[in-house]
Amino acid sequence: MNFEHEYQSLFTAPDPAGTKRKAIDSPYLHRRQRRHFLLFDVAPFFGTLTAFASIPVIGFGWAEAGVLLVMWLITGFGISVGYHRLLAHRSFKTSEAVKAAFAVAGSMAGQGGVISWVAMHRRHHECADKEGDVHSPQLHGAGFAGRFRGFVHAHFTWMAAHAYPNVAHYAPDVLQSKRLVWISRNYYPIAFAGFIVPAMACAAITQSLTGLLTGVLWGGMVRMFVLEQGIWSLNSFCHLWGRRDFSTRDHSRNIGWLAPFIFGESWHHNHHAFPGSAFFALRWYRIDPGYWLIVLMKLAGLARDVKVPRRDQIDIRMTRTTARHDRI
Repeated sequence: MNFEHEYQSLFTAPDPAGTKRKAIDSPYLHRRQRRHFLLFDVAPFFGTLTAFASIPVIGFGWAEAGVLLVMWLITGFGISVGYHRLLAHRSFKTSEAVKAAFAVAGSMAGQGGVISWVAMHRRHHECADKEGDVHSPQLHGAGFAGRFRGFVHAHFTWMAAHAYPNVAHYAPDVLQSKRLVWISRNYYPIAFAGFIVPAMACAAITQSLTGLLTGVLWGGMVRMFVLEQGIWSLNSFCHLWGRRDFSTRDHSRNIGWLAPFIFGESWHHNHHAFPGSAFFALRWYRIDPGYWLIVLMKLAGLARDVKVPRRDQIDIRMTRTTARHDRI
Protein backbone atom coordinates (compact mmCIF):
# COMPACT_ATOMS: atom_id res chain seq x y z
CA MET A 1 0.00 0.00 0.00
CA ASN A 2 2.91 2.38 0.50
CA PHE A 3 4.25 2.52 -3.06
CA GLU A 4 3.82 6.13 -4.08
CA HIS A 5 7.43 7.26 -4.03
CA GLU A 6 9.12 4.24 -5.58
CA TYR A 7 6.72 3.47 -8.41
CA GLN A 8 5.34 6.77 -9.67
CA SER A 9 7.03 6.09 -13.01
CA LEU A 10 4.46 3.35 -13.62
CA PHE A 11 1.90 6.09 -14.23
CA THR A 12 3.87 8.08 -16.79
CA ALA A 13 2.96 5.85 -19.74
CA PRO A 14 -0.14 7.28 -21.43
CA ASP A 15 -3.36 5.34 -21.67
CA PRO A 16 -5.08 4.80 -25.05
CA ALA A 17 -6.70 8.23 -24.76
CA GLY A 18 -3.26 9.81 -24.53
CA THR A 19 -3.49 10.93 -20.92
CA LYS A 20 -1.61 9.79 -17.85
CA ARG A 21 -3.29 6.93 -16.03
CA LYS A 22 -5.21 7.67 -12.85
CA ALA A 23 -4.75 4.13 -11.50
CA ILE A 24 -2.74 1.06 -12.37
CA ASP A 25 -2.94 -2.69 -11.81
CA SER A 26 0.52 -4.20 -11.46
CA PRO A 27 1.48 -7.76 -10.40
CA TYR A 28 4.33 -6.32 -8.37
CA LEU A 29 2.05 -3.90 -6.54
CA HIS A 30 -0.44 -6.70 -5.98
CA ARG A 31 2.26 -8.76 -4.27
CA ARG A 32 2.95 -5.82 -1.97
CA GLN A 33 -0.76 -5.40 -1.33
CA ARG A 34 -1.15 -9.07 -0.43
CA ARG A 35 1.72 -8.78 2.04
CA HIS A 36 0.03 -5.80 3.67
CA PHE A 37 -3.29 -7.66 3.65
CA LEU A 38 -1.80 -10.62 5.50
CA LEU A 39 0.10 -8.48 8.03
CA PHE A 40 -2.55 -5.94 8.96
CA ASP A 41 -5.88 -7.39 7.87
CA VAL A 42 -5.65 -11.17 8.34
CA ALA A 43 -3.19 -11.40 11.25
CA PRO A 44 -5.29 -9.23 13.62
CA PHE A 45 -8.17 -11.69 13.24
CA PHE A 46 -6.02 -14.58 14.44
CA GLY A 47 -4.43 -12.33 17.05
CA THR A 48 -7.89 -11.55 18.40
CA LEU A 49 -8.75 -15.25 18.61
CA THR A 50 -5.47 -15.82 20.46
CA ALA A 51 -6.18 -12.97 22.87
CA PHE A 52 -9.56 -14.36 23.90
CA ALA A 53 -8.24 -17.93 24.05
CA SER A 54 -5.44 -16.80 26.37
CA ILE A 55 -7.73 -15.22 28.97
CA PRO A 56 -8.03 -18.40 31.10
CA VAL A 57 -4.25 -18.71 31.10
CA ILE A 58 -2.87 -15.17 31.47
CA GLY A 59 -6.03 -13.26 32.31
CA PHE A 60 -7.46 -9.91 31.23
CA GLY A 61 -7.28 -6.90 33.53
CA TRP A 62 -7.44 -3.13 33.69
CA ALA A 63 -4.05 -2.78 32.00
CA GLU A 64 -5.18 -4.72 28.94
CA ALA A 65 -8.52 -2.88 28.83
CA GLY A 66 -6.71 0.42 29.15
CA VAL A 67 -4.26 -0.08 26.31
CA LEU A 68 -7.06 -1.44 24.12
CA LEU A 69 -9.23 1.64 24.71
CA VAL A 70 -6.46 4.22 24.47
CA MET A 71 -4.93 2.77 21.30
CA TRP A 72 -8.40 2.41 19.73
CA LEU A 73 -9.09 6.08 20.42
CA ILE A 74 -5.69 7.26 19.16
CA THR A 75 -5.74 5.27 15.94
CA GLY A 76 -9.48 5.74 15.37
CA PHE A 77 -9.26 9.52 15.60
CA GLY A 78 -6.10 9.28 13.50
CA ILE A 79 -8.17 7.77 10.69
CA SER A 80 -11.45 9.65 11.16
CA VAL A 81 -10.17 13.13 11.96
CA GLY A 82 -6.64 12.95 10.54
CA TYR A 83 -6.59 10.82 7.42
CA HIS A 84 -10.22 11.47 6.46
CA ARG A 85 -11.56 14.87 7.49
CA LEU A 86 -8.29 16.79 7.67
CA LEU A 87 -6.07 15.37 4.93
CA ALA A 88 -8.42 13.73 2.42
CA HIS A 89 -11.14 16.41 2.50
CA ARG A 90 -9.37 19.43 4.02
CA SER A 91 -12.50 20.19 6.04
CA PHE A 92 -10.49 22.23 8.55
CA LYS A 93 -7.01 23.71 8.86
CA THR A 94 -4.33 23.17 11.47
CA SER A 95 -0.57 23.36 11.91
CA GLU A 96 1.90 21.09 10.17
CA ALA A 97 2.85 19.58 13.52
CA VAL A 98 -0.76 18.60 14.26
CA LYS A 99 -1.12 17.18 10.74
CA ALA A 100 1.96 15.06 11.35
CA ALA A 101 0.64 13.85 14.72
CA PHE A 102 -2.64 12.75 13.13
CA ALA A 103 -0.77 11.08 10.26
CA VAL A 104 1.33 9.06 12.73
CA ALA A 105 -1.79 8.08 14.69
CA GLY A 106 -3.54 7.04 11.48
CA SER A 107 -0.51 5.07 10.32
CA MET A 108 -0.61 3.01 13.52
CA ALA A 109 -4.12 1.90 12.51
CA GLY A 110 -2.51 -0.30 9.84
CA GLN A 111 -4.83 0.83 7.06
CA GLY A 112 -2.19 2.07 4.64
CA GLY A 113 0.27 4.93 4.35
CA VAL A 114 -1.19 8.42 4.60
CA ILE A 115 -0.54 9.42 0.97
CA SER A 116 -1.92 6.15 -0.38
CA TRP A 117 -5.00 6.39 1.86
CA VAL A 118 -5.78 9.95 0.82
CA ALA A 119 -5.39 9.13 -2.88
CA MET A 120 -7.52 6.00 -2.56
CA HIS A 121 -10.27 7.84 -0.74
CA ARG A 122 -10.39 10.74 -3.16
CA ARG A 123 -10.65 8.28 -6.03
CA HIS A 124 -13.48 6.56 -4.16
CA HIS A 125 -15.43 9.83 -4.14
CA GLU A 126 -14.66 10.44 -7.79
CA CYS A 127 -15.87 6.98 -8.87
CA ALA A 128 -18.25 6.10 -6.03
CA ASP A 129 -20.13 2.88 -6.85
CA LYS A 130 -18.98 3.10 -10.45
CA GLU A 131 -16.16 1.46 -12.39
CA GLY A 132 -12.94 2.55 -10.73
CA ASP A 133 -14.25 2.39 -7.16
CA VAL A 134 -12.16 -0.52 -5.89
CA HIS A 135 -14.29 -1.29 -2.83
CA SER A 136 -17.86 -0.74 -4.02
CA PRO A 137 -20.32 -3.53 -3.10
CA GLN A 138 -22.58 -2.52 -5.99
CA LEU A 139 -20.60 -3.96 -8.93
CA HIS A 140 -20.94 -7.71 -8.34
CA GLY A 141 -24.30 -8.68 -9.79
CA ALA A 142 -27.95 -8.51 -8.78
CA GLY A 143 -29.94 -10.58 -6.31
CA PHE A 144 -28.85 -12.07 -3.01
CA ALA A 145 -25.74 -13.73 -4.48
CA GLY A 146 -24.54 -10.51 -6.07
CA ARG A 147 -25.12 -8.47 -2.92
CA PHE A 148 -23.35 -11.08 -0.82
CA ARG A 149 -20.33 -11.11 -3.16
CA GLY A 150 -20.34 -7.33 -3.13
CA PHE A 151 -20.49 -7.20 0.66
CA VAL A 152 -17.56 -9.61 1.11
CA HIS A 153 -15.52 -7.73 -1.50
CA ALA A 154 -16.24 -4.29 -0.03
CA HIS A 155 -15.70 -5.32 3.58
CA PHE A 156 -12.57 -7.40 3.21
CA THR A 157 -11.24 -9.03 0.06
CA TRP A 158 -10.68 -5.93 -2.10
CA MET A 159 -7.57 -5.14 -0.05
CA ALA A 160 -5.75 -8.27 -1.20
CA ALA A 161 -5.18 -6.83 -4.71
CA HIS A 162 -6.56 -3.67 -6.25
CA ALA A 163 -5.83 -0.87 -8.67
CA TYR A 164 -3.44 1.65 -7.15
CA PRO A 165 -4.26 5.36 -7.64
CA ASN A 166 -1.85 7.86 -9.10
CA VAL A 167 -0.94 9.84 -5.99
CA ALA A 168 0.54 12.68 -8.06
CA HIS A 169 -2.95 13.16 -9.49
CA TYR A 170 -5.06 12.53 -6.39
CA ALA A 171 -2.85 13.80 -3.54
CA PRO A 172 -0.46 16.47 -4.86
CA ASP A 173 -1.10 18.67 -1.79
CA VAL A 174 -0.06 15.89 0.60
CA LEU A 175 3.05 15.19 -1.46
CA GLN A 176 4.14 18.80 -0.92
CA SER A 177 4.50 18.25 2.83
CA LYS A 178 7.95 16.94 3.72
CA ARG A 179 6.71 15.69 7.10
CA LEU A 180 3.82 13.74 5.59
CA VAL A 181 6.07 12.29 2.90
CA TRP A 182 8.52 11.13 5.59
CA ILE A 183 5.69 9.58 7.62
CA SER A 184 4.37 7.83 4.51
CA ARG A 185 7.81 6.45 3.65
CA ASN A 186 8.14 5.12 7.19
CA TYR A 187 4.64 3.69 7.32
CA TYR A 188 5.65 0.13 8.23
CA PRO A 189 7.84 1.06 11.24
CA ILE A 190 5.13 3.40 12.49
CA ALA A 191 2.43 0.76 12.01
CA PHE A 192 4.49 -1.75 14.00
CA ALA A 193 4.99 0.91 16.69
CA GLY A 194 1.24 0.53 17.17
CA PHE A 195 2.05 -2.87 18.66
CA ILE A 196 5.24 -1.90 20.50
CA VAL A 197 3.77 1.09 22.37
CA PRO A 198 0.88 -0.81 24.05
CA ALA A 199 3.22 -3.72 24.80
CA MET A 200 5.64 -1.46 26.66
CA ALA A 201 2.80 0.39 28.40
CA CYS A 202 1.14 -2.82 29.56
CA ALA A 203 4.45 -4.26 30.75
CA ALA A 204 5.15 -1.07 32.73
CA ILE A 205 1.68 -1.09 34.31
CA THR A 206 1.74 -4.78 35.25
CA GLN A 207 5.47 -4.80 36.06
CA SER A 208 5.79 -8.11 34.22
CA LEU A 209 7.10 -9.59 31.00
CA THR A 210 3.66 -11.12 30.46
CA GLY A 211 2.46 -7.57 29.98
CA LEU A 212 4.50 -7.38 26.78
CA LEU A 213 2.46 -10.21 25.31
CA THR A 214 -0.94 -9.03 26.54
CA GLY A 215 -0.14 -5.49 25.37
CA VAL A 216 0.59 -6.72 21.87
CA LEU A 217 -2.54 -8.87 21.83
CA TRP A 218 -5.06 -6.39 23.26
CA GLY A 219 -3.56 -2.99 22.45
CA GLY A 220 -2.29 -4.21 19.08
CA MET A 221 -4.15 -7.12 17.53
CA VAL A 222 -7.61 -6.77 19.12
CA ARG A 223 -7.55 -2.97 18.82
CA MET A 224 -6.63 -3.16 15.14
CA PHE A 225 -9.23 -5.83 14.41
CA VAL A 226 -12.04 -3.90 16.14
CA LEU A 227 -11.16 -0.61 14.45
CA GLU A 228 -10.93 -2.27 11.05
CA GLN A 229 -14.42 -3.75 11.30
CA GLY A 230 -15.81 -0.29 11.93
CA ILE A 231 -13.96 1.45 9.12
CA TRP A 232 -14.59 -1.37 6.65
CA SER A 233 -18.32 -1.18 7.41
CA LEU A 234 -18.34 2.17 5.60
CA ASN A 235 -17.47 0.39 2.37
CA SER A 236 -19.88 -2.49 2.89
CA PHE A 237 -22.85 -1.80 5.20
CA CYS A 238 -22.98 1.93 4.46
CA HIS A 239 -23.23 1.37 0.70
CA LEU A 240 -25.92 -1.31 0.99
CA TRP A 241 -28.29 -0.58 3.89
CA GLY A 242 -29.49 2.48 5.74
CA ARG A 243 -31.16 5.84 5.30
CA ARG A 244 -30.78 8.36 2.47
CA ASP A 245 -31.89 11.99 2.79
CA PHE A 246 -30.17 13.51 -0.24
CA SER A 247 -29.82 12.77 -3.91
CA THR A 248 -26.31 11.51 -4.62
CA ARG A 249 -24.96 9.62 -7.61
CA ASP A 250 -23.73 6.80 -5.36
CA HIS A 251 -25.49 4.33 -3.05
CA SER A 252 -24.15 5.71 0.24
CA ARG A 253 -26.29 5.26 3.36
CA ASN A 254 -26.48 6.53 6.97
CA ILE A 255 -26.47 4.01 9.82
CA GLY A 256 -26.92 6.11 12.93
CA TRP A 257 -26.55 3.40 15.57
CA LEU A 258 -23.01 2.69 14.35
CA ALA A 259 -21.85 6.29 14.84
CA PRO A 260 -20.70 6.00 18.49
CA PHE A 261 -18.50 3.03 17.63
CA ILE A 262 -16.79 4.46 14.54
CA PHE A 263 -16.24 8.11 15.50
CA GLY A 264 -19.29 9.40 13.63
CA GLU A 265 -18.17 8.01 10.30
CA SER A 266 -21.38 6.04 9.71
CA TRP A 267 -23.21 9.25 8.79
CA HIS A 268 -21.75 8.19 5.49
CA HIS A 269 -24.52 9.36 3.17
CA ASN A 270 -24.36 12.82 4.73
CA HIS A 271 -20.64 12.79 4.07
CA HIS A 272 -21.13 11.93 0.40
CA ALA A 273 -23.75 14.68 0.12
CA PHE A 274 -21.43 17.25 1.76
CA PRO A 275 -17.91 15.81 1.38
CA GLY A 276 -16.20 19.04 2.45
CA SER A 277 -18.00 19.19 5.79
CA ALA A 278 -16.14 18.42 9.01
CA PHE A 279 -19.50 17.63 10.63
CA PHE A 280 -20.85 14.35 9.27
CA ALA A 281 -23.96 14.08 11.47
CA LEU A 282 -25.32 17.47 10.25
CA ARG A 283 -27.68 17.64 13.28
CA TRP A 284 -26.54 18.76 16.75
CA TYR A 285 -28.31 15.90 18.54
CA ARG A 286 -26.61 13.16 16.51
CA ILE A 287 -23.44 11.47 17.72
CA ASP A 288 -20.28 12.47 15.84
CA PRO A 289 -17.17 12.06 18.04
CA GLY A 290 -14.82 13.00 15.18
CA TYR A 291 -16.49 16.39 14.86
CA TRP A 292 -16.58 16.85 18.63
CA LEU A 293 -12.80 16.47 18.71
CA ILE A 294 -12.44 19.08 15.96
CA VAL A 295 -14.63 21.47 17.99
CA LEU A 296 -12.43 20.91 21.05
CA MET A 297 -9.36 21.54 18.92
CA LYS A 298 -10.90 24.79 17.65
CA LEU A 299 -11.62 25.93 21.21
CA ALA A 300 -7.99 25.15 22.10
CA GLY A 301 -6.69 27.10 19.10
CA LEU A 302 -5.50 23.97 17.27
CA ALA A 303 -8.08 24.04 14.45
CA ARG A 304 -9.42 26.85 12.29
CA ASP A 305 -11.59 27.41 9.22
CA VAL A 306 -13.78 24.43 10.13
CA LYS A 307 -16.17 23.81 7.23
CA VAL A 308 -19.80 23.01 8.07
CA PRO A 309 -22.76 23.61 5.73
CA ARG A 310 -25.33 26.12 6.92
CA ARG A 311 -28.71 24.87 8.08
CA ASP A 312 -30.44 26.48 5.10
CA GLN A 313 -28.03 24.80 2.66
CA ILE A 314 -28.86 21.40 4.15
CA ASP A 315 -32.60 22.08 4.17
CA ILE A 316 -32.63 23.37 0.58
CA ARG A 317 -30.82 20.30 -0.71
CA MET A 318 -33.09 17.99 1.27
CA THR A 319 -36.18 19.82 -0.04
CA ARG A 320 -35.00 19.50 -3.62
CA THR A 321 -34.37 15.80 -3.10
CA THR A 322 -37.87 15.31 -1.67
CA ALA A 323 -39.43 17.22 -4.54
CA ARG A 324 -37.51 15.12 -7.07
CA HIS A 325 -38.68 11.92 -5.41
CA ASP A 326 -42.28 13.19 -5.37
CA ARG A 327 -42.17 13.77 -9.12
CA ILE A 328 -40.91 10.22 -9.62
